[in-house]
Amino acid sequence: MFVGETMAEKKRVKVAEPEFIEHVVKINRVAKVVKGGRRFSFSILVVAGDGNGNVGYGLGKANEVAEAIRKGTALARKNLVSIPRRNTTVPYRVTGKFGSAKVVLKPAGEGTGVIAGGVVRAVMESAGVSDILTKSLGSSNPLNLVRATMNALMESQKIEERALMRSGDIL
Repeated sequence: MFVGETMAEKKRVKVAEPEFIEHVVKINRVAKVVKGGRRFSFSILVVAGDGNGNVGYGLGKANEVAEAIRKGTALARKNLVSIPRRNTTVPYRVTGKFGSAKVVLKPAGEGTGVIAGGVVRAVMESAGVSDILTKSLGSSNPLNLVRATMNALMESQKIEERALMRSGDIL
């Protein structure tokens, strides 16, 4: 017991918020020209996940970097989606598109690691996928790549669900 700590304070259990893996993907400084000069603001793309199949992204905008990161992180945590995984990889090859950005995700054997560019790597690591092969085609815009990756992950299903659909049991 610490000095000045009561028994009630000692017994109080701190409920920990689930640990999130957060990646700041892109920091964009935007200038607005006004009468007195330039006004700078920041637009920050954040990817957050629990490392256990849930991942989301958020775009925070503010006049200060710290505030923009806080807003982006809050949006990313609010917009978490669950993705299917097969051990440490995705269940099967899937392609996602958004705008002119296209991302191909291929399952990889255990021990391969995350073979991906910076933006797609951030999404995969936040989601808890540790073995995957990826290729991004078309646009290299970070926001569009994150959205294309998320589209690919949300499009994929568990292997059991896909097999049932192919057999015709579920329409």
